[in-house]
Amino acid sequence: MTADEGDRRLAHVAVVVRDYDEAIDFYTRALGFHLVEDTKLGPDKRWVVVAPSARDGASILLAKASNESQSSRVGNQTGGRVFLFLHTDDFVRDHREMTARGVRFVEKPRREKYGVVAVFEDLYGNRWDLIERKSGRNQESAS
Repeated sequence: MTADEGDRRLAHVAVVVRDYDEAIDFYTRALGFHLVEDTKLGPDKRWVVVAPSARDGASILLAKASNESQSSRVGNQTGGRVFLFLHTDDFVRDHREMTARGVRFVEKPRREKYGVVAVFEDLYGNRWDLIERKSGRNQESAS
């Protein structure tokens, strides 16, 4: 990093949701994320942040749709493509736990050059990859 670049990092990615509380429930219960912040900003607006880890890293800003245009994007923020990528150090553990909590995987786990991966959907239909990179554990047990 050069001196003029400063210290920059990706902090949040906004996911447009229908309802704050149902989104918080899904992300914390089904995906096992942490509720980092839930601050009321007005009568119908909150600053809600969830994250997969209590450690530093990017997090999800749950942004409640506030008009028809935003509502039309709930569950389809990328036109059906995978939207977000959740890395894990133990694919088998997380796949099993997420499945038990009702997360819908749209395909079976598969091995790729970069690791083990499977696509799942959030409560609105946004697609995610659950990925264990090759440097992770349990590569042989996922199939």
